[in-house]
Amino acid sequence: MELSVKDLSQLLNVTERTIYRWIKQESIPFYRIHDQYRFNRVEILDWATARKINVSQAILHEPDEKDVMSQSLTEAVKKGGIYYRVEGKDKKTLLGTVLDLLNLPEDVKKENLLEAMLVREELGSTGFGNGIAIPHARYPVVTHIPHAIVGVCFLEAPVDYGAIDGKRVNCLLTLISPTVRSHLKMLSRIAYVLKSTRVIEAIVHQKSRDVILTEIAQAEQSLRE
Repeated sequence: MELSVKDLSQLLNVTERTIYRWIKQESIPFYRIHDQYRFNRVEILDWATARKINVSQAILHEPDEKDVMSQSLTEAVKKGGIYYRVEGKDKKTLLGTVLDLLNLPEDVKKENLLEAMLVREELGSTGFGNGIAIPHARYPVVTHIPHAIVGVCFLEAPVDYGAIDGKRVNCLLTLISPTVRSHLKMLSRIAYVLKSTRVIEAIVHQKSRDVILTEIAQAEQSLRE
């Protein structure tokens, strides 16, 4: 648990008093170790993304892990694919179908990955809002892929996903990562790109693959600039 209260206040640009209030309310994921509060980078970015709270890019600095090759969200979506009319009436059947669609390497144990993703959902819905959810494992567990992949799946029928805005979900942006650092980077990119009204519009209206990839690429271009 590498983040202290002081670290977290700087990353979220809030006062330490605010952090302690969130702890008291148990509205933020935290751990108490030797009478000190500590926070996990992955869980904090996950928590902040769901609540659309801006996080400093410093959260991506993982000191104990070797750097990974820079990868764009556009590239990750091209690898994961964009799918339409995906069937499933609940999270378990939906996520199982999605994992089959993603064409993962044969040595990836999909049942273990599915279980890890369901465990993450039990901690709190990954529903982002606007009918979009970002399912992923609590911690990266896939070491058989060189880079993160993101599958965009439009559902045959909207599903109650327990999203933060109360809306039913009709699009899953499923993130699968090989390392903590790649997970942090890609989740951060997804959160940034989903601030684009053009990207949201393309997803909400389930536009063509080419249109969706173009809008994501343009949103990422502004990030680089």
